[in-house]
Amino acid sequence: MVTKITTNSKSGFVHRRDILKGATFLGAAIAMPAIITRRGFAADKPTVVNSIRSLSNPYHATWNKGGAAFAKSVGADYVTLVTEGNSEKGIADIKAILAKTNGNCVINVDPNDSPDARPIVEACKAAGATVVTQWNKPNDLHPWDFDPNYIAHISFSGVPYGKAMAETLIKSMGGKGGIVALGGIESNVPAIERKKGLDEALKANPDVKLLDYQVANWSATEALEKTNAWLTQFGDKITGIWAANDDMGLAAVEALRAAGKAGKVPVTGIDGIQLAVEAILKKEMAGTVAWDPYWQGGMGLSIGYHAKTGTFDPSKEPKDHREFYGKGVTITAENAQSFYDSNVKAEPKLDWNDIWGRCNGQIQYG
Repeated sequence: MVTKITTNSKSGFVHRRDILKGATFLGAAIAMPAIITRRGFAADKPTVVNSIRSLSNPYHATWNKGGAAFAKSVGADYVTLVTEGNSEKGIADIKAILAKTNGNCVINVDPNDSPDARPIVEACKAAGATVVTQWNKPNDLHPWDFDPNYIAHISFSGVPYGKAMAETLIKSMGGKGGIVALGGIESNVPAIERKKGLDEALKANPDVKLLDYQVANWSATEALEKTNAWLTQFGDKITGIWAANDDMGLAAVEALRAAGKAGKVPVTGIDGIQLAVEAILKKEMAGTVAWDPYWQGGMGLSIGYHAKTGTFDPSKEPKDHREFYGKGVTITAENAQSFYDSNVKAEPKLDWNDIWGRCNGQIQYG
């Protein structure tokens, strides 16, 4: 049985119907009570819980689909917690579900901000739950320091992919011109890494000028406003737009469309959501990177569930199973159609027991 916990979620940008098309989870923008239950939590099986930013974000909506698919595969109750970008709410909601389940749960969390991971892990440890974090945590917080409860941390190295998208953008511009760039949350690890990759690409391409870089906090609404302002400020000097995620990149496309420039000014994003891949096929975006949020939402739960139910002892696993990079896929015009056919048109078929199959090396800290 799937139980969804949602709260009021902010709308995306103007083309709401497109977001719903890309992320078929209904009710993302509907006011709902803090907790909805269809039946009591099972006393034997642990409840599996995903804590994500927003169901109006297609990336996290796909993450949620993966979580629901895993829960169905093991017959567990499934809960979705939504932070809406509020760290205090995210931590409080996790503590509430820990109390409600008496610690008999598995948490898979994308913390809103890096410092949030520590109180979440500490709360899970105290309650006896298992927890997997993704993307964000302090560098000095490690799963092996909280055995047997903190199972793993999963991330993707943002530097090479941020750089790859900048290089894709520069190639689409003919190797010269002016770009504007939309960044994620300032203290957010992926945002920092992706910006570093952008900087590396710009350093290697002196004929490309960074006209402006603005933090848009992963928000399509903020990105739309900032892009509109840039188009007024810089006009035709803008020959490319780099965005640290697809939501912001798609908002930039919307601004360009309103100005009659969609498809004329290349845009890149990161996340590999359906709408971004479709925008590449329509030649409105030049590239994106797919992390496979379906895998993240389901496999993060699977790793924690296998540990919670005794399939493996996390303390006996090597460190490259405890803190590891996943594998990303760069998508451009060359492979967008094949990616779309196999990952969007077709329902993903994953082996939820292959818990270490996408480990791509131990996370390194600078």
